[in-house]
Amino acid sequence: MPILKRTQIIPLVLAAFALELGVPICPAQIDPIDRNLLELGYDQPLAGHGPQSEYAYYYYNRPEFLGPDIALRLAIAPAYLDSEMGFKHLLSPTTDVGIGLSGGAFGDNFYDVHQGTYRESQSFYGSGSGVSASVYQLLDPGVRIPLNLVIRGGVHYATYFDTPETASDFKLPRDQVDAFTRFGLRLAGKQPLLYPALGLELSAWFERQRHFNDDTYGVDNDRRITPATDLYWLYAGLNYEFNGTGDKFSFATTVGGSTDADLFSAWRLGGVLPLVSEFPLVLPGYYYEELTAARFVHFYGSYSIPLDEKRRWEFRLEAATARLDYMPGFEQRRAWQTGAGGGIAFTPKQKNYQIVLRYGYGFDAIRRGKEGAQSVGLLFQYDFDAKKKAK
Repeated sequence: MPILKRTQIIPLVLAAFALELGVPICPAQIDPIDRNLLELGYDQPLAGHGPQSEYAYYYYNRPEFLGPDIALRLAIAPAYLDSEMGFKHLLSPTTDVGIGLSGGAFGDNFYDVHQGTYRESQSFYGSGSGVSASVYQLLDPGVRIPLNLVIRGGVHYATYFDTPETASDFKLPRDQVDAFTRFGLRLAGKQPLLYPALGLELSAWFERQRHFNDDTYGVDNDRRITPATDLYWLYAGLNYEFNGTGDKFSFATTVGGSTDADLFSAWRLGGVLPLVSEFPLVLPGYYYEELTAARFVHFYGSYSIPLDEKRRWEFRLEAATARLDYMPGFEQRRAWQTGAGGGIAFTPKQKNYQIVLRYGYGFDAIRRGKEGAQSVGLLFQYDFDAKKKAK
């Protein structure tokens, strides 16, 4: 394959990504690809003590679950479930509807990190459940790259309880009932995979959160839950693999802000786990959700190079940086926070699993009064349908 010029990359990615998603077959937002995956991730700081940074869940997606127009998506963790039943073409030939249900233990934990110090005495556990309804409206039928309007609303209930280290004089928040409404425009969409070879998304989002039990909590009631919060963000991401060399690169940028945010709704940045959320704000070398901000600009990039002819072994380099406007009481010495790292990835001939050993360094992370932090971690993905896809 000839070397691509920069001006050739984007058109080829657009066409290839549309073919990968099979857009002509399913012209709406519900994922049209069978997925049967196990995802594991763990990150361990080499100095200091931070919040737990790990995930383990089974991801299942069937676009034809009980018939050609009913889809099912499940993400099952040891103590938590997130699910959606999708009804394709329910309201019109280009309008899909999804009904979501989620809940379980420890999904609403709060970790308090201040200038690199994990304050366990002011951290606590949270469990809860929620329901949601979504409408996915295709705006450009007949065009290979889908542009969707996404409208989602729901209600979430959470209850909080002490960890073994929570201070006795720290008052927990009351049980919370929250409602949210989200609007988004999404061009294409990224796949729920560990470092996909192909992906593209351009999207813009707005979310209004309503907190019915606005309350004070903390030491001497020094913290407050605001009655309502507005969140807004823009996202652009690209993943691409050069067939000729096997080199892969990815880039993502996210710009986000808020109005009347509290510590529950503020933006949290840090850590390296790529599948910990829909829009992960990773910073290698940092604790998970170490930084708390009202507004931010975040940039991420990575590059992978095969180490053997069969492309089973890869060497990865990655870096991320963010400019933050911190929440009051969570300020850092610098507005910019930067981290970088590398790793070795292995994928067998059958391509049924991928394992990544990685290292990260946070240049501006504060540890014991000094800047600089390190972490090591493991990422693992197993595809139960790999043999079927190969056939």
